[in-house]
Amino acid sequence: MKKNISILLLSLMFGAVSFAQTKIVKPIKVKTDVSSEKHLSSSILLWMRTDTTRQAGMNRWKGPHSKIIAANKGLWEYRQIHLNEKNTGMWPTISSVETTIPQDRKIDGIADVTLKGFLSLLSGREQNKLAYKDEVNLFKRTILYAAFPNNSRWYYVADAGTTIEARSIVLFRKKDGVKEDDFKKFIMEELTPMLANTGLLKELRSKTYNPWKESQWDTPNVLHDNAKEVQFQASIIIGFSDKNGMAQFFKSEALKNLSERISLFCTAVHAYEIEETLTFVKEGKLFFFFFKTNKKNESIYSKTIQ
Repeated sequence: MKKNISILLLSLMFGAVSFAQTKIVKPIKVKTDVSSEKHLSSSILLWMRTDTTRQAGMNRWKGPHSKIIAANKGLWEYRQIHLNEKNTGMWPTISSVETTIPQDRKIDGIADVTLKGFLSLLSGREQNKLAYKDEVNLFKRTILYAAFPNNSRWYYVADAGTTIEARSIVLFRKKDGVKEDDFKKFIMEELTPMLANTGLLKELRSKTYNPWKESQWDTPNVLHDNAKEVQFQASIIIGFSDKNGMAQFFKSEALKNLSERISLFCTAVHAYEIEETLTFVKEGKLFFFFFKTNKKNESIYSKTIQ
């Protein structure tokens, strides 16, 4: 009898421990006075072909390929995010979270696309066909993530025209067991407002993505391999006055406090340093066009306003 009671007590104790360990963590809604606006957008993660130089691919992307995309009348904004070739991960170490970027999946660039509205999905079909045909000439792999307006916001953390000399894009992978809705609320209602409230940023854009589907962007003869364990569910772009300001941010106490909460919702946080951000369409109008590469392999642009 005593033995049975002991077993029962142990079962209850371990049950209580198990319950504590599986306790559901909920996001906290953070208030911010920083205004924001919603957008229908997508992020297309890009890897350059490896049978030629990386720079040759980057030059074709911001040259002939950019003209194909920028001609899409359904675009509100089209930016190319060219990532530093030597990215290893800028986010400080977080226990049980992958912050070092795996070199075999290191991204070369991201097409940051914002549409005028849902009808743009139809009006851009012809340009998309041309883009499909050209992708094989420069990309090894392309992965498209889409975000609906409620899950894609631009925050006005600085005055229009503020100089931004340094940027980072941070990609987030959801932790197993965390509900999709809770993850989205953590990114959009907790983490992003907390970043807005730091007063350290000159640009802030956040997205939580719809579930990934290869059929959204399945260009021929280009890889779209994207197993569940390497998928991302959110991204945040952060901008700074200069590189020193960005370096200080990633060493700040504010970031350490954020990291503690991140570990409850994420298994990976990959912070890339952005080498350059090129805008080809802004507010629905052509902004500038690439037209040639000089002898030093430097890109030269001709600014165009429609």
